[in-house]
Amino acid sequence: MNLHRLDLVSLSLFSLVVRTGSISRGAELAHLAVGAASKRISDLEAAVGAELFDRHSRGVTLTPAGQALQRHAQRILSDVDQLAADLSDHAKGVVGVVRLWANTSAITQFLPADLASFIALHPGIRIEMHEHNSSDVVLAVADGRADLGLFAERTPALGLQTLPYRSDRLVLVVPQGHALAQREAIAFAEAADFDFVSLAQDTSLAQRLALETRPLGKALRIRIHVRSFDAMCQMVAAGLGVAVLPNAAVQPLVRALGLRMVAISDPWVERQLLIGARDWGVLPRPVRTLRDHLLGARGPGGVTPDKP
Repeated sequence: MNLHRLDLVSLSLFSLVVRTGSISRGAELAHLAVGAASKRISDLEAAVGAELFDRHSRGVTLTPAGQALQRHAQRILSDVDQLAADLSDHAKGVVGVVRLWANTSAITQFLPADLASFIALHPGIRIEMHEHNSSDVVLAVADGRADLGLFAERTPALGLQTLPYRSDRLVLVVPQGHALAQREAIAFAEAADFDFVSLAQDTSLAQRLALETRPLGKALRIRIHVRSFDAMCQMVAAGLGVAVLPNAAVQPLVRALGLRMVAISDPWVERQLLIGARDWGVLPRPVRTLRDHLLGARGPGGVTPDKP
């Protein structure tokens, strides 16, 4: 096996052949003559010491060796694409890129202002931000797809190093004229008798509600699942149920839709959002710079990790 004979053009061609199921169509997409493409595939097979494709009249399919190469080729080509993007950024004056994944609560309540102030101070650092459920955020940081993650405190952290980022408070959102609309505060047990609008079951907010409902001996009556705070408020306004949402995130929606917010007296409505990374001690400088800014944005008293 002579892996030193592998080259990016051949790996890219290999991936195109896998995608199309045809050497001729892969060659066309790679802007190569079919003969040249066939030669490159043969050279790849010689380099790995095994056939990569089973050839038949309808095209080609991967052998077990081809499947193994495909997994590695995808990662290698992805890394090369990222390298090209990073070098392009440097050519444009960008000194670093931070991949930030965050849950909806962090994005709707805190990150717009925090990131705006960060970019004003550090215009050479580009932030690639993705919105996902807390569990997906943790997985992305753990497997290296994200540099930093912002997620709910009860999410299994899978060995990540974490620090408190911000806290928020959950409230009950109800339509005008609802039986609870004139109450200033209630225990969650009272609200649990009504129909609910909820986020998807795999979100940290939905999981928290399910967990806190069990000790009441009740099953939360979810009438509809939606994918955003905005959609939840729209459904509440339409009379489809009540919802538990973060106070700061929904204040503008509550005002715009004429809804009411009712305080919940249970202690679990006070939530903590965490910032996490695989290892604080080995973060690249741009990532450390963003981490420190997000922690400092909490104001005096915030705990900042030791800077390596």
